[in-house]
Amino acid sequence: MTCPLLRVEHLSVTHFDAAAPRPDDVSFTISRGEAVLLLGPSGCGKSTLARALNGLIPQSLGADMTGQVLLADERAGDEDTVEWSDVAELGVAAASQHVAMVFQDADAQIVTGQVFDEVAFGPENLRLPVEEIEARVEASLAQLGLWARRDDSPEVLSGGGRQRLAIASALAMGSRLLVLDEPTANLDQAAKHAIYLALGELVREGTHGLLLIEHDLDEALTIATRVIVLDSAGRLVLDGTPREVFGQHAGTLRELGVWFPVAHEAAALIADSGWNLGEGPLPLLGRELVQRLEHTRRPSPADLGSSLQQTSVTTRAEPAAHSPAPPETSPKFVTPPEGTGAQRPASRLEVRELTVIRGGTRVLGPASLSIHPGTITAAVGHNGAGKSTLLQALAGVRRVPRGRVLLDGQDISQMRAGALRARVGYVFQNPEHQFLTHTVRDELAFEIGRGRADARGRVDEMLERFGLAEHADRHPFLLSGGQKRRLTVAAALLDGADVLVLDEPTFGQDKARADELIALLRELHGEGATLVLATHDLQLVTELATHLLVLEGGTVAAHGEVGDVVSSGVLEAAGLGLPPLARALAEVRSHPWLRGITSMSSLQAELARQSPSTVSGAS
Repeated sequence: MTCPLLRVEHLSVTHFDAAAPRPDDVSFTISRGEAVLLLGPSGCGKSTLARALNGLIPQSLGADMTGQVLLADERAGDEDTVEWSDVAELGVAAASQHVAMVFQDADAQIVTGQVFDEVAFGPENLRLPVEEIEARVEASLAQLGLWARRDDSPEVLSGGGRQRLAIASALAMGSRLLVLDEPTANLDQAAKHAIYLALGELVREGTHGLLLIEHDLDEALTIATRVIVLDSAGRLVLDGTPREVFGQHAGTLRELGVWFPVAHEAAALIADSGWNLGEGPLPLLGRELVQRLEHTRRPSPADLGSSLQQTSVTTRAEPAAHSPAPPETSPKFVTPPEGTGAQRPASRLEVRELTVIRGGTRVLGPASLSIHPGTITAAVGHNGAGKSTLLQALAGVRRVPRGRVLLDGQDISQMRAGALRARVGYVFQNPEHQFLTHTVRDELAFEIGRGRADARGRVDEMLERFGLAEHADRHPFLLSGGQKRRLTVAAALLDGADVLVLDEPTFGQDKARADELIALLRELHGEGATLVLATHDLQLVTELATHLLVLEGGTVAAHGEVGDVVSSGVLEAAGLGLPPLARALAEVRSHPWLRGITSMSSLQAELARQSPSTVSGAS
């Protein structure tokens, strides 16, 4: 017997400046105990759909809407006795007691100056008794690991910390349906895991229903009970269990550019190399992949077809220019590069004793490191470890209070702003912090409007290259999260900078657009550009980066080639854990050669090397 919470009937939403509705004629229901994962390409209307579920669209955010969103009376026992209320008739305030929202951008919903007050704000507006408000606040903050920060200002929390605060505020409302738009996009792996443990408990207890909009599927699929998929036109094309959707419709999902869990991608590579992983759909979770591999033998020549080294899987990036070091020979820790007898290339960027103190708290430093020309350096660390602060210092976005940052040996504090921007492009973690004009076209034209005769042609080229041509006349703030990110990257590239600094570059992107962006970054790298990026996506690091910088508590815990750092144990020591592929394969006992592989490209190469045509004997 199900306890329904929400019913959507033929919902279509058309923004005032849009040519067509997104979403378009969508119908579905959500009941208690369900965690519904909503997937689809960037711009298909996922966030718009989320905002319609509690009346924000069209009551607060202007758009034309047809169809209905119906909310169930919480006293309903089952579908036969439920009484439905149209969200349009309830109003946003009343609907918020049924549907709690956590937006893609946490800053958009923070309204107070203290963490405790922020979580209490919603229950206070419901005019609940003080004792109940305080109990809800304490329980919600404790569940999200923020009780110790209850007296802090949200401004001093990291981006991920503010996202956890937004989730805590939603939980405190007591709503039975939580709608979460990329709730873990700005969180490190440990924080993601903690949040999904908390959300999973709500689902298992059967007290809540969830609608998740999420690109990172490795954690989301640990709790998802259903998957709904929209196509590029915003129409609902798939609705079923995760195994039904990914197992029976993988081709459709790939055509739509939807992300796949890492275990599924690895299993596809292994199966396409001739391995028999058993009957049924490919595994979705790492532990399932390990179980299949433990009962699978390496294929013999008779098992293989003629296309041993071919694969139908598109990985996140082209093969990286490094291979994982064998665990047995890796150093326990990889320290920041120091001078040795070997000749080192001149540093493109050099940080010397950089220290940043904010609000009386040291958020970075003292930090010293060198980034060499033509490298791709990924900075990782817990939320608040100092990644964004370091990147802003490298790009000159924030003036360095203590220490120095050198660009090709020149102190950037002595450079004119225009000259520095021509050399170093910067992409903010929050795309909206960069927008200065009223249309997408003007935003790009602004970057090269300083007398360039070819300005219009270059703008048109970038609009096409980043899939933004049809949105050229829209306001940047009305783009989807993924489209906003592409616009900021396009703007940063227009000046032709040979150093590009990116804070969470793939945040909010569907797989197709992320692959395009990564291919572009590789192209720039191939042309000699030096790239520095901050990311929580450890799998992306192994596929793209040449060097890995680990920050812990504002200091440099490790800096070296990716394979060396991953195999050194530093990530585990810092509480970040291994990348998803490495974490899964590390548990495989029947095929020890799989342990230590960190990237899809390395796995593909090793599968070819271990094939019967090159290796004799059983594994």
